[in-house]
Amino acid sequence: MSSISLRQIKKSYAGLDILKSVDLEIEKGEFIVILGPSGCGKSTLLNVIAGLDDCDAGQIVIDGNDVIGLEPSQRGLAMVFQSYALFPAMTVRRNLSFGMKIAGTPKTLIAEKVAWVAKLLQIEPLLERKPGQLSGGQRQRVAIGRALVRSSSICLFDEPLSNLDAKLRAETRVELKQLHETLKSTMIYVTHDQIEAMTMADRVAVMYKGQVEQFAHPQSIYEKPASLFVAGFVGSPAMNFLDGRLDSEARFVMGNTKVDVSEYIFDKAPDLAETMLGVRCEDITVVNRGAPGSLPATLSFIELLGADALGWFDCLGKRFSVRLAVATARAMPKEVGLKLDIAKASLFSVATQRRL
Repeated sequence: MSSISLRQIKKSYAGLDILKSVDLEIEKGEFIVILGPSGCGKSTLLNVIAGLDDCDAGQIVIDGNDVIGLEPSQRGLAMVFQSYALFPAMTVRRNLSFGMKIAGTPKTLIAEKVAWVAKLLQIEPLLERKPGQLSGGQRQRVAIGRALVRSSSICLFDEPLSNLDAKLRAETRVELKQLHETLKSTMIYVTHDQIEAMTMADRVAVMYKGQVEQFAHPQSIYEKPASLFVAGFVGSPAMNFLDGRLDSEARFVMGNTKVDVSEYIFDKAPDLAETMLGVRCEDITVVNRGAPGSLPATLSFIELLGADALGWFDCLGKRFSVRLAVATARAMPKEVGLKLDIAKASLFSVATQRRL
C-alpha cells in the first residue's frame, strides 16, 4: 500500500487552465473516486499522476518521494484504461504476461501471477481466448488483471465501466469493491457516474473547472455539499433549489413567502445577501394545502419507480421533486403543501457559491 500527496498541481493547454492548484492527500489503502462532469480535468489529473502527461507546477509525492520527472514505469503504478487497450492478436494469457516478460520476470513467477489473477478475477476459462472472443465485461476483467499482475501498490482506473451496459456496470462495481477489500491496495478511480462514486469510494473528490470542490466521505458530500455545484451535481434527482435571502430573524425570504430556518446549523456566519436554499427530495413532506410552515405547490406528474415514487410539483415557480410511497403517490391531490426539513437542508451564498 502507498500514500499519495498531490500538492498545487497545475496544468494548462494553449493558455487554458485545465488543473488549478489541485491538492489531495490520499492515505494508504484508500479507494478514492475523482468525480466530475466531462471537461472538469479529472482524466488529466489521473494522467498526470500516472506520468502519461506532465504538469506545469506542483508535486506528486508517493510514499514520501516526489515522482515528478519520473517515467510512468518508474512510479510503481498500474493503470486500467477506458478502452481496455488489450493486444487483439494475443490471447488473454499473453496479454496478462506480456508486461512481465518485457520486464524480464522469471517464467515461473509469471506463471504464478497469471494463475493467481485468473483465479481472483474468475477468468481461468478465458486464458486461451483472444480479446475479440470476449464480452465487454470479460475484456474489462482482463484489463484489470493485466494491471494487477504488476503487483503495484497503487492502481489507477480511468472510467473503466463506461463501455458496459447498466446491469454489467452494477455487477462490476461490486466486484471492484470486493477486489479492493481483498488486495487492500490504494486505488484512484475516475468517473462521471455519481452512483459509482457513492457506492464504491472511501472518499470522493468532486472536481469542477479544474478544481476540487469537495473531498470527503460520499455521505458527507450528499448530506452537506460544500458548494452549489456539488449540491446540484451529486444526487438523483438533483437537489431542489429556491432563490431568496436571509433576514435578521433567521428566516429565508422569497418575496412575500418566509421560511423559518432557525433549525439550520450554519458552517459560517450567515450574511443577509442573496442566498440559495437547497433540499433533497426525501427531506420534503407533502401536507395539506395551507398547513402551517408549508409552501403551496401543485402536482405536475408522478413517476412510479417500483419500490417508491417521485412526485414532481410546481412550487413558487420552481419544479420540485419529492420522494413518496407508492400508495401515497397514487392518492395524491392536485393542490398540496410542501413542508421542508430545514435541519437537513443546505444554504449557499449566491456570491461565493459556497455553503453557509
